Amino acid sequence: MSEEQSQDMQHTQHTQDTAVPGAGQRPLRGRVALVAGATRGAGRAIAVQLGVLGATVYATGRTTRERVSEVGRTTETIEETGELVTAAGGEGVAVPVDHLEVDRVRDLVARIERDHGRLDVLVNDVWGGEHLIEFDGKMWELDLDRGMRMLELGVQTHIITSHCALPLLLRTGGGLLIEVTDGTAEANRAYRESFFYDLTKNAPIRMAFNLSHELKDAGATALSLTPGFLRSEQMLDHFGVTEENWRDAVAKEKHFALSESPVLVGRAVAALAADPDKARWNGASLYSGQVAKEYGFTDADGTVPDSWPYFARVMAGEDPGDPESYRLRP
Repeated sequence: MSEEQSQDMQHTQHTQDTAVPGAGQRPLRGRVALVAGATRGAGRAIAVQLGVLGATVYATGRTTRERVSEVGRTTETIEETGELVTAAGGEGVAVPVDHLEVDRVRDLVARIERDHGRLDVLVNDVWGGEHLIEFDGKMWELDLDRGMRMLELGVQTHIITSHCALPLLLRTGGGLLIEVTDGTAEANRAYRESFFYDLTKNAPIRMAFNLSHELKDAGATALSLTPGFLRSEQMLDHFGVTEENWRDAVAKEKHFALSESPVLVGRAVAALAADPDKARWNGASLYSGQVAKEYGFTDADGTVPDSWPYFARVMAGEDPGDPESYRLRP
């Protein structure tokens, strides 16, 4: 790790420690989390923010310092995520896993059981299908192999991981399962303009709802969570900007004015995991800005992008007005 990266992580840790109420007390110390799909973007931020609250976090992904996944990015690795978790105050354990390989997932869960005998938080964030999305064409005109691969990456991986990990999650009581997706149940009533993408991003919402019924008797909670317009590493590269000058991209895409950093959804997961009354959210479909308003934290810049009321109107073909008016400044 370079000196510059180390300084960046120390700065990140400082801003994170003061963001979520109670973070200084490390309320998740002694708790164990698995963030499936934590190489970059929302998954990485979720892993780090759980670390801020003191959790031991098993962070999984396919891109390592020696091997690159089909996403094709060498700039983020799962080892770096583990290091960021530890630097933030938790214990990061980076494990290369393809969550379509059932035996690898079973081995991962067995390792967590051997090491800790418990699993308190499971976050299903596996995705990596941006390169497969096609928005131009009817279902029968789209590439079938691309569409089916998207469903494998965004749906089948989540099912496999939950099937393997939930028995351990249920062992201690009070566990939390979060399905990360794109869009809330309400917003996704509108067609997402691509048959396969719509299916892929609606399935986790329904999976969380179904599992909320199956987990509640064991005292566990299942919910789905979506970020807003995420300024992930890939999205910043797409617009040719950085986190420092991201507003330069608003001229190309006006909705980007309401974008949020991955920190916001990371803080949302951390706040939910630390809430002793989290069961009130069982079966819910939440978004990062909504959770921020509920628990009293902000994005890294001190604002709260209240994104999905805005984007629900956009998808419904309505004029939502000035996106900046949806960015709350507590």
